[in-house]
Amino acid sequence: MGEYKIKSTESSELRSRLGHPVIDADAHIIECGFVLPDFLKVVGGSDLVKRFDKALATSRPGGAKSNFWQAHTGKYTIDRLATMLPGLYERRLDEAGVDFSTLYSTLGFWIQVMPDDEVRAAAARALNMMNAELFKDVSRRMRPAALIPMHTPDEAIGELEFAVEELGMQAAMTCNEVLRPHPEVVANAPELADYARHWTPLALDSPYDYDPFWAKCVELKVAPAGHSINYGGVHGSTSNYVFNRLGLFATMGHAAARALFLSGVTQRFPELNIAFLEGGVWWAAALYNDLFEFWEKRNVDQLLEYHDPANWDVELSVEMFDLYGTKPNQTGERFLENKDSYLRDGRTTPGETPSFVDDWKHVDITCKEDIRDLFVNNLYFGCEADDALNYTAFNTNANKLEVKLKAMFSSDLGHWDVVDFGEILSETYEAVEKGLMTEEDFKDFVFTNPATFATRLNPDYFKGTVVEDAVAKLI
Repeated sequence: MGEYKIKSTESSELRSRLGHPVIDADAHIIECGFVLPDFLKVVGGSDLVKRFDKALATSRPGGAKSNFWQAHTGKYTIDRLATMLPGLYERRLDEAGVDFSTLYSTLGFWIQVMPDDEVRAAAARALNMMNAELFKDVSRRMRPAALIPMHTPDEAIGELEFAVEELGMQAAMTCNEVLRPHPEVVANAPELADYARHWTPLALDSPYDYDPFWAKCVELKVAPAGHSINYGGVHGSTSNYVFNRLGLFATMGHAAARALFLSGVTQRFPELNIAFLEGGVWWAAALYNDLFEFWEKRNVDQLLEYHDPANWDVELSVEMFDLYGTKPNQTGERFLENKDSYLRDGRTTPGETPSFVDDWKHVDITCKEDIRDLFVNNLYFGCEADDALNYTAFNTNANKLEVKLKAMFSSDLGHWDVVDFGEILSETYEAVEKGLMTEEDFKDFVFTNPATFATRLNPDYFKGTVVEDAVAKLI
């Protein structure tokens, strides 16, 4: 076959007509499994390799059917090889119509959920060392994100510091939620802990305070990108992967985003961009608009005025029961006998507002514009090319206060849903051809938003890359 010859594709032809670069916010590496042991040995010796192999074989908890045959073979084997070989990957970006890609791990999904703290941390380090080494010669067009294990803030901070300060990596692959054993099971039946794990947030109601990690991201100028894993969750099927995958990344992104928002992370760290990858943006549009509705109806003032049991009109109730109740079951007298069940308000001190009433206590919202700013300014959403609802990010007629959410073109190159390198960008452009997105929206989607996600904290993120000059004009 000889050296791979670049083909002209629909995507490469489209790229030639655009007046701006294309930045892929989420393509994938398919790691060479036979290379990682070399780096595992450096981190922890031969024993670590054995422990890692055992952990990898058992890191799929819960019985839900997970991903299988997740990459290409046959005539598309060349696509799979591209995501394993950086030199070939770089060469084929032209076929995809992509100027620059940030790459996320595939093996890292399984490393993130390994329950053994020592193996998980060591494997993440070995993976980062491997990817930093393998991709160093193609950095003008692609950059691997560091895998950051998130079980504790200290673990996350330690690997982020190593990846940035020692390896020079500038992107971070976190997770949207952490899979942990139930504390009750750990306490009472520890031998069953690995079989009773559940997803826990990184913010609201988390067993840990992750603010030190978010602060470290700001300090090191890294925008974290949460990437979910292919588990079925609480509704998992033991027999059907498609059932488990449908909506899963969106569900986990939704949970993570609302936890971060309601816990005030975007307010405490206004300069920090956070991304949610591979779930699309339609769920974010729903969450954004729902936040307005819930705040309007469930803020403290509204609750006290319209829903406080202390304001129950007992006299009116007695009169209505006597007039319209079914005797002898529904009478004013019987209501009075049972009124305390309706008047419970949770107060320990009369006249004081119960602390549980304020679900917004961690985030200071005084008007609708606060919701807009705390959501739109900080949160970014990775969208695959075949997602028909990408346009919802730009639908100012539907989104409250006529905003556009920060959706980012995310090819998912390397995985099963991308059958042909040459169709990705052109498939995304179909929304423009259908009149669902404008050319300006498309530019934001494939260039402006992926660029500003990385450069808000780190203006030098694209320094030395093929898109450096074009990005510099944005910022």
